[in-house]
Amino acid sequence: MAGDGHYVLNGNWAVSPPGTYEAAGTHVVYTRAAGAEETLRAAGPTSQDLLLQVLLQEPNPGIEFEFWLPRERYGPFQEQTQALAWSLRQPQPREVEPQPPETAAAPAPDPPRTPTPTPGEAEVPRVGTSKEVRPVPDCTPHPTPTDPCPPCLDTRGRAHRLLHYCGSDFVFRARVLGRLRQAQETRYEVRVQLVYKNRSPLQALEYMWAPGRCPCPPLALHREYLLAAQRIVSPDGTQDRLLLPHAGYARPWSPAEDSRVRLAARRCPA
Repeated sequence: MAGDGHYVLNGNWAVSPPGTYEAAGTHVVYTRAAGAEETLRAAGPTSQDLLLQVLLQEPNPGIEFEFWLPRERYGPFQEQTQALAWSLRQPQPREVEPQPPETAAAPAPDPPRTPTPTPGEAEVPRVGTSKEVRPVPDCTPHPTPTDPCPPCLDTRGRAHRLLHYCGSDFVFRARVLGRLRQAQETRYEVRVQLVYKNRSPLQALEYMWAPGRCPCPPLALHREYLLAAQRIVSPDGTQDRLLLPHAGYARPWSPAEDSRVRLAARRCPA
């Protein structure tokens, strides 16, 4: 709905078809998948307010918002979110973990000639003499082995679980979607499945950082974990991160681990 009360799409109990609609000085692209998922996108900038109304006929399956502000408006908006105690995550570009370069295949050898040199030698014809052979250096590229990450200390046990559950800002179940190793830290992209403990709302998709290129405990891609994370806010308030501490709590999710963490929740000091 536009700021003047005019419905842009799906107004007056009529369902609009997917397509591009003009509203608030921009073009709004409306898509609807075969299931229940619907998406609204607009490149902006908008010239007036756009209101989104949702009619739910079942428990809310989850609604995600993503938006950008001009630099001159970001500061006042951030002050408002802090005053209202809203959860504000820094926008981050989504990156795909770089893949190791493939080793180039060695070219197929030429058909043998007469006389045939031994392996590792090439023919060098000389005028007025018979053909001679000389060694040729091996120029085939070989992959450089990378040093594996050292093993992590075993941090299993009830005391370790209780320490991190009670001392963390967030405890949740998540699936690891992506990983990016940087110079001094590793960034994971996770999909939050279930929240056991939170100091502020968690989004369905979150970035979580861990110190070092070989963090402990390590997280494997496409696996589900029970995680205990801390909230780290930069001194100027411009960065709000989830941190998985070194030697922190990250266990593969299972019904048994679910029961253990729920038991730990009842044993935290008040």
